[in-house]
Parts: sequence; C-alpha cells; structure tokens
Amino acid sequence: MGQGTDSMSKRGRVYIIGAGPGDPGLMTVKGTKCLAEADVVIYDHLINPGILHHARETARLVYAGKEGGKHTLSQEEINARLVSEAQQGHVVARLKGGDPFIFGRGGEEAEVLAREGIPFEIVPGVTSAIAVASYAGIPLTHRRHTATLAFVTGHEDPLKGQSEIDWKALAGIGTLVFLMGVRNLSRIAAGLIAQGKKPETPAALIRWGTTANQETLVGTLENIADLAEAAGFAPPAILVVGGVVGLRKELNWFETRPLFGKGIVITRPESQAESLAALLEDAGARVISFPTIQIVAPESWEGLDSAIRRLEDYAWLIFTSANGVRFFLERLYVTGKDVRDLKGIRLCTIGPATAAALENRGLRVDLVPETYLSEGVVAAFERVAISGQRILLPRAEKARDVIPEGLTRQGAVVDVVSAYRTVNSGRDRSELVELIAQRRVDVLTFTSPSTVTNFLEIMGPDFLPLPAGIRVACIGPVTAAAAEKAGLPVDILQEIYTIPGLVESLKVFLAKDKPH
Repeated sequence: MGQGTDSMSKRGRVYIIGAGPGDPGLMTVKGTKCLAEADVVIYDHLINPGILHHARETARLVYAGKEGGKHTLSQEEINARLVSEAQQGHVVARLKGGDPFIFGRGGEEAEVLAREGIPFEIVPGVTSAIAVASYAGIPLTHRRHTATLAFVTGHEDPLKGQSEIDWKALAGIGTLVFLMGVRNLSRIAAGLIAQGKKPETPAALIRWGTTANQETLVGTLENIADLAEAAGFAPPAILVVGGVVGLRKELNWFETRPLFGKGIVITRPESQAESLAALLEDAGARVISFPTIQIVAPESWEGLDSAIRRLEDYAWLIFTSANGVRFFLERLYVTGKDVRDLKGIRLCTIGPATAAALENRGLRVDLVPETYLSEGVVAAFERVAISGQRILLPRAEKARDVIPEGLTRQGAVVDVVSAYRTVNSGRDRSELVELIAQRRVDVLTFTSPSTVTNFLEIMGPDFLPLPAGIRVACIGPVTAAAAEKAGLPVDILQEIYTIPGLVESLKVFLAKDKPH
C-alpha cells in the first residue's frame, strides 16, 4: 500500500490494475475484485470490453486510450485525473493492458500518487510479453534452446546515435521479446544483425495476441520486416526473436482450435446468449453479439394468473422454453403460491435445456421427448394416457399450435396461456454492417423463428440477398424453415436441436474451410 495517513484515506484510493493481454480470462481474480469496488474506471485502448463488465453498473467509465499515437488523454492529464478523483473520495481503478509495470507507465502514475499521499495498490497483470508468445505456441525459454530472456521496448531505434539500450548485449541473449516495435521492425532487425545476431535466427510477429483475432507471422530476423510489410502487419503486435520460435510448429495450440478466427453472430437475447458464446469462444470463435429480440412479459397476466389459481385442475404442465419456466415460476410466487403447489402435477419439457431450468429449481421432470420439437412432444404423449386430463401450456404469446392441437386429438383438454412475448430488440445495425463490409462475419446463427424475423427487420430490405461468404446456421427444422421462407439459405442444421449440438455442427461444417 502506498504511504498515507488515516485522514488522507478519506480522500479515496487508487488501484493500478494490469488487465492482461486481451483474453478476459487472463484478468486476475484480484484485479476483477478491485475493479468491482471502483467508483471510477480509467481504462486504456487495448482493454477487452468484456473486462469492463466486472465494473459496477454505477461506475463512471473514463476512456484514456492511445491509438496510432493519438492520445485521448495525455499522461499528465491521466495523472491529474487519478489524483483529482481520489481526492474527492472515490475508489479509482486505473485499468491498463498487460502488466502496469512492464512498459505500461504504471510506475510513473504510482509516483504521482505517492507524492500526493494518496493510498494506492498495484495489481499485477499477465504481461503480453509472456502470454502472447504462449498463445502462439512459443515458449520463451527452453532448455534445448536458451536460458536467457530479455524484454525490450520496440520504440527505440537501435541505429540512432545514442541509445539507452545495450544492443550489443541484446544480440547475445537467447530470446528477445520486443513490445510495440512493428513500426521500427526493419531497424530493430538491422541493429541486431549489425551487432552479431545471425540473420537466419527465427523470428515471429504476433498481433492481437490471446484473442480470436490473433495472427502470427513467422520468418527470420533477416526477412521478417519484408514479410510484415507484404502482409500489411500493423500494431498491436510483439516480436519474438530466437530459436524457440521454431517450436511453434509443434506447440501451436490456440490458432488450431476448430472455430479459430471465425466471426459468428449470436442473435439470441443477451440474457440467453452466455452459454452459446462460451462454447463458441472455447472453440476459438470470434463471437459477435447481435441480439435481435427481447423477452418481455405478456400484455396481460390474466390468463396465466387464472390458470395458476386453478393448478389443482391440471394433470400435466408442459414447458417449451426456459423463458416459459422463468416467467411461470415468477408469476407463481407473485400470486402467493410456490413450487409446493405443483405437487401431483407431472412436468414435461420440450428438451434438456428447458428441463435443466426446472431441475435447477428443484423440480423433477417426468417427460422429455426424444426429438426436441413440438412434434416430438406430441409423439411422446402417445405413450401416455392423457384422455380426459387437463394440461396447462404456458408459452410465448405467438407460437405454433402443434402441441395443443395434437394433444387435443389424443383426448386431452389443453389450456394455452401467454407467459411471455418476444419483441424486436431495436438493435442498431451499423456495427454489424461494418463488420460484414470488412468480411469479418462468417456465420449467422438463429435459434428461433422470431430471431430470424427480427434480424431481417433490423437489417432492412436491402440486406438480402445474403452477402457472399456468410453462412446461416439454425437450431431445428422450424427455425430453418422460417429462415428459408424469409430468403436466407440454411447451410448448417444440426441433428441434435440444442446449443451444444449447434456448436458441434459448426465445427464439422467449418472444418473444411481450415487449411491443412
């Protein structure tokens, strides 16, 4: 903890936090905890937006990034802001990429706070110098290759008259990692060769390391600058020089994942996208969140409330979505009942995800069809005696009538009530349009007919025909039929109508696009 008196502690405090190199999972537990305490978050350009989700909703976010040499706030302005906010009694999170004490100017900021007597803590982060090389499959030290390692700023020109860096000494070190050196690449290479580093020494450039946008360019010290220029390789990137670069052929684990670098659009509501996003990210995809619908309460609770008051009349409750489960149980409590009032009522769900929503509330599901469709529910009840029984179906306001019609034919009395409805999310399309123009969208995923309808409504009539190179993936034949009817060609339709099934189908389909 920095120096300060009890009286000064009332002026707030500052956490200088290393946010890691890009992958939100590399943010430390302590960094996340300190960020969640902050009243004010002052963050840099390369901070992954996902990390900011750990901040409180009431926290003020202050962007202080530098991009292409242009400063939103100068270092002096950042220092002054840290002091000012803390003196007003605020807890401040100064969020910096990588580690704040490795070419991050965190030391300078801490000095200012110490001089002003403001309490501070340094929360180390995973530096890009180590993490990015690891994600490229390059161990910075290896007993067969080197026992020496140096981190170097890439900003300094080795060919200038005077240098604070001992370039002759660097030429004798086994592994060199240059940060922020892309624009100085040719001079760095020439300087090292001039000091005795062999021109054929392996070298690698890695940009946007630890993210789904990661790119790695491998060459030698002699040709890496030419390769980078030909490829249009731009910052942010690190340069690794040394024999360990050759190990990438065997150890490249990150960029070989099945969906690596694929831009996959999720159109589900934001509240339901987490599980799909996690599976896609684990497979290496670049997830693009574009929720097209919102799940909201029905226009009237009258039908559902009336059914809840007569729960004892029902032999079965059928749920066709986790949304139906959530709204039904919430309304159950609002009307003065709870899950004990479901005693004696048998439960059916359309699939395992909906079943899990009930089981997480301590309710046992009696029937899940083999096929996770409305038709599957009807078929499953053909093996159950329901003639003369009353069945409650709380569902979306607009849905197909396959279940109530099918069960009515089997002799049941089916009460259909609205538990929720879907509405257009009102999402701005401009960001997605830009990504499509940049050819960074590979797949559109749809999980229900309403996601299809509202997606096309948001994108507008000029969106179709679908831009070249973009695939469409759907869960289930009903969603696929809605997509095709709307003019979207369906490329990927999995056999198992679940979120994991969708991801597995994407892996299989897109595997043929990967270089071998």
